[in-house]
Amino acid sequence: MDDDHRRMCWASRRGMLELDLILEPFVRERYGSLGARERERFQRLMGCQDQELFGWFLKRQQPDDPELAAIVGDILDHARNPAGR
Repeated sequence: MDDDHRRMCWASRRGMLELDLILEPFVRERYGSLGARERERFQRLMGCQDQELFGWFLKRQQPDDPELAAIVGDILDHARNPAGR
C-alpha cells in the first residue's frame, strides 16, 4: 500500500457509521486499482462535508459536479456488489 492509499484510508474514516460502512471497504478493496483520474475524484470527494456525502450515498441528493457524481456512483456500485469484493 503506497502513501496515497494510506492517506485515503485515513480520510475515509469519517466518524459517521453510515459513511464509514460505505467508504472504508471501497478504499480498502478498490482504491489501489483505481486509475489516476478516479483517484483524483475520490480525493476531491474526501474534501466534501459529511452531510453532503451522507445525502449523496443515501440518494437523497446528487452532486452537481459530474466528476463527483461518477465516483459516488462507483462507490455505491461497490457497496451493492459484494460478489465483486
